[in-house]
Amino acid sequence: MKARVHIMLKTGVLDPQGEAVRHALGSLGFEGVNGVRQGKVIELDLADGATEAQVKEMCEKLLANTVIESYSVEMS
Repeated sequence: MKARVHIMLKTGVLDPQGEAVRHALGSLGFEGVNGVRQGKVIELDLADGATEAQVKEMCEKLLANTVIESYSVEMS
């Protein structure tokens, strides 16, 4: 079983990496990019029977800093 966790900074939290990417895109001639938010994706290979609730617990305890980040989980 696979789980994919998408982690992004919450709205209102400054994203210096995203701003650096936005600036670099403008420098390369890509006009019209008004904002960039950078996040991360974590893929987990889980034993059969693992639940979404367990993955969310992993996020709450380790994978995401829930003070400044939000996350979503996809199970497949």
